[in-house]
Amino acid sequence: MKPETLNFFDKVYEVAKCIPYGRVTSYGAIATYLGAARSARMVGYAMNGSGGKGVPAHRVVNKKGLLTGKHHFEGTNLMQQLLESEGVVVIENQIQNFKEIFWEPSKEL
Repeated sequence: MKPETLNFFDKVYEVAKCIPYGRVTSYGAIATYLGAARSARMVGYAMNGSGGKGVPAHRVVNKKGLLTGKHHFEGTNLMQQLLESEGVVVIENQIQNFKEIFWEPSKEL
């Protein structure tokens, strides 16, 4: 599919699929990369609807490294468990080494 034919959610999914294993990014970083800097919430909505699309939504967190989308995952701590399985340290819903593992789409894509 050509990028110009993708809707916003599909564009979000394409960016999220590029987040490397063991790294995270933020809703706002994806929105900014897509030229919609004020649309972080829309990126969140896209992540909520990403189930079954092969999108690593667990790697997308808020700008402070908080797992604000965790209630959209099945089970109590699935988002945290998925991140921890990739070596990401999470304590009380906060990614501990956030700046070190943050993936910036505008610099990486």
